[in-house]
Amino acid sequence: MTICATEDTMAPAGPLAGRLTIAADGSYAARLARHDDAAGSWFPERWTLSGPEPYAVPLQGTQPEEPDSALLPLTDGRVLILRRVADRFAVSLLYPAGPGTGELLLGAVATPRLTLLPPAPGGALAYALAPEADHTTLWRVHGGASGPERVARIPGRCTGGVWLDRGGRLLALDRELDGRTKTVVVDLERGGETGLLLQITEESNDRLLLADPDSGLLLLRSDAPGYDRLGWGVLGSSLPVRFPECLRPTGGTLTPFAVQPGQMLAPESCAVAFRMTAASGTWLGVWRPSERQLRQYPAPEGWLPGTGLWTADGELLLPYATEAEPCGVARVGVPEEVVERVDRVKAVLPVQPVGAVEPVGRVEPVQPVELVRPMGPMGPVRQVEPTWAGRPTGPMGPHRRAEPEQPPVEPLEAVEAVEAVEGPPSGEAAENGGGIVPDAGDDDNRSTASAQPSATDAEPQHIPGHPQMCRPVPLQEAPLAARQTRWSVISGPVRISGGGCAAG
Repeated sequence: MTICATEDTMAPAGPLAGRLTIAADGSYAARLARHDDAAGSWFPERWTLSGPEPYAVPLQGTQPEEPDSALLPLTDGRVLILRRVADRFAVSLLYPAGPGTGELLLGAVATPRLTLLPPAPGGALAYALAPEADHTTLWRVHGGASGPERVARIPGRCTGGVWLDRGGRLLALDRELDGRTKTVVVDLERGGETGLLLQITEESNDRLLLADPDSGLLLLRSDAPGYDRLGWGVLGSSLPVRFPECLRPTGGTLTPFAVQPGQMLAPESCAVAFRMTAASGTWLGVWRPSERQLRQYPAPEGWLPGTGLWTADGELLLPYATEAEPCGVARVGVPEEVVERVDRVKAVLPVQPVGAVEPVGRVEPVQPVELVRPMGPMGPVRQVEPTWAGRPTGPMGPHRRAEPEQPPVEPLEAVEAVEAVEGPPSGEAAENGGGIVPDAGDDDNRSTASAQPSATDAEPQHIPGHPQMCRPVPLQEAPLAARQTRWSVISGPVRISGGGCAAG
């Protein structure tokens, strides 16, 4: 299941379009649908995705809903709804009850603004953010002992929301404080203690967009290179944060919304799905860190943009709604990365001469291996074939492919590594990112500054991070301070100074 930040840009639009939120385990989804009548009123709609074919159930109440009401599906089939009522927000649970809709009022939160966070792992709890002028309150709006409960009061204005683990303990938020935005981690089992998670430079604005607990892959957006760019790193690693050139489109935007699950400790092999938007339309992009290229696919008609789910079998499910089919899910079969690696190895290995071979009997032909994975429990509604040659045209054309002789990126493990950088940072780099140089000509798609952990006074030392780490290690890139900088990956905090590194 995708664990990503919320997006305010996905507001309902059109007679059938509405933001779809998928439950933590992918079993249900919910959105606001619109009546096809003169009034065009809104009503909640629950999608069931765990059966052989998806179907929708309307959850209409006694009066139409406001278009700004927020929905969150739970794994038990109920749907949490957040309604604005005067100066407060009412929280209720909706569920099918015979021919009608049942509703259970949970309580209300008196605040001028309340935003639901993405579904928490496990699917039984629900959280929301209430930003104020100088602080943000984290609320547990479902799953508490008696109605909504205040969990933590965090200094600064917080947005976003990304879950970092499968247990629902660690929550990453983008906090704006003193004019800068940094990602912090909130430990829900320690009374909401916070610590810095993502800081590339002290002056940069760094936001976390998506996280995969299995592999530790992080997708982020930062202006450290001088302007906003998409980058990636690994939770608990002190290796550099990379800003791939293929994730820098011209005349369009990329938004990650789903990551392939089950890639344990293999972030370079994780496939990430992107919503690609430009003046020419909206389509789908798929990228892996090891491939260093962005593959582009057409989106199904009526796709609810920015919504999707990877299955355990490696298929990407894209929900869509059209006039003829108001509830549908298209399957996109993405080729396996191992095929690309085998072809790359064949291209670089020399052909060894062989001696005479004695003839043998008739050789049976080898049958080709079927590469398409079997379908999961959800039967296909419509098949979307990937297009390899006919990519979408427009401002976001095909991106540059990496040269075949380039070796794949080595796994980012906690082993000692040495990186040498020739020459001091250029004047343009110093102006743009404090020594961070964009990687237009870098073969491994990373910046020339090192991402090193930085311990702060507010950072709790007990917070666990990646399964192999004792806590989340902040991703930080320090500017180059000498002609040649050496760094080593160690388990503790590291400070860059002079021509070497020292454990802090």
